[in-house]
Amino acid sequence: MNRQGQGAHSGRAIRPLEYRAATSLSTLSDSVGVCFFFQLWPMMCYEYSPKACRPWRIVVPSQTCRIVPEGPLMIQIYNVCKAYQKDSAALEDITLKIAKGEFVYLTGPSGAGKSTLLKLLYAAEKPNRGQILINGQNLTRMGIHRISLMRRRIGVVFQDFKLLNSRTLFENVAFPLEVQGKKRYEVSKKVYQALKLVGLEHKLQRHPLELSGGEQQRVAIARALVVDPLVLLADEPTGNLDPEATLAVMELLRGANARGSTVLLATHDRDMIQRFPRRVVSLESGRLVDDRTP
Repeated sequence: MNRQGQGAHSGRAIRPLEYRAATSLSTLSDSVGVCFFFQLWPMMCYEYSPKACRPWRIVVPSQTCRIVPEGPLMIQIYNVCKAYQKDSAALEDITLKIAKGEFVYLTGPSGAGKSTLLKLLYAAEKPNRGQILINGQNLTRMGIHRISLMRRRIGVVFQDFKLLNSRTLFENVAFPLEVQGKKRYEVSKKVYQALKLVGLEHKLQRHPLELSGGEQQRVAIARALVVDPLVLLADEPTGNLDPEATLAVMELLRGANARGSTVLLATHDRDMIQRFPRRVVSLESGRLVDDRTP
C-alpha cells in the first residue's frame, strides 16, 4: 500500500491516497484518540476514530478529506456527537480545526446540523460525546461560571436578529457590555463606535421595529462586535435579506475578520460563497462531508 505522511500544520489537504496518524493533544486531559486514513481503492478512504460514535466509518471524499489549517488554532472539535433522541444524531463524529483569524463558511441543507454545531461552539448546548476547544480552552470541561466568561469573547449573529424590541439600539448593543460590568463611559464609547461601524450611529435612540430587516441585522452585528470577539459565529445572517443588505452584512463580517476575529458563517447562499471565496466546510445529515479551500 502506498502511504505518505503529513505534518500537523502543513496547510495541505489530505487526499484519498494519503495516510495520517493524528495523536492526542496535550491540551486535553484525556485522549481524544488516534485517527487513521487508509486507502481502500482510489475513490474511498477509511477512517478509524476510537472515541467516535461509531469507531470505523467509510469516508467518500470529493477533492479532499479534511483541511489542516496553518498557524495557531482558535477552534478545535474532536469526534463530537450530539443527539436529541437515542436513534437520531444531529451531529455524528465531527472533527474540525479552524485557525486563528480564519474565515470559514459552514454549508449544508436544512437539518444538516449547522445551527446545532454553532450552539455547541457558544456553549448553548453540550455535546453527548467529544471535545470542543476555543482558544485552547476545553468548553466540554467548563463549569457555568467559566462558560459565562468564555462567552464574553464570542460574538453571535442570528438570522432572526434576537433584538430586544422594547429597548433602543443603544441599549441593545450595550447589553453584553453591561453584563460584563463595564463602566458607563466605556459602554457609551464602545456602543457608539460599534453603531458607527455599521452605519447606524444616527439612529441609536430608535427601536428595532422602526428599522428595516437589513438595519436590524446590522444592529445585531454591532452587538456581536462590541465585545471585540475572538470568535464571531453567524447563523444564516443574510437568509432573510435582499441582495443589497446581504452585501452590506458580508462587508461587516469580512471587516471583523480583517481586524482579527475568527469567523464561522453558516449559510445556504452559494452566490455569496462564489463572490467572496473562502474555506468551505459542508455538513450533511449531521456528518462533515466536505472541507475545501477555493
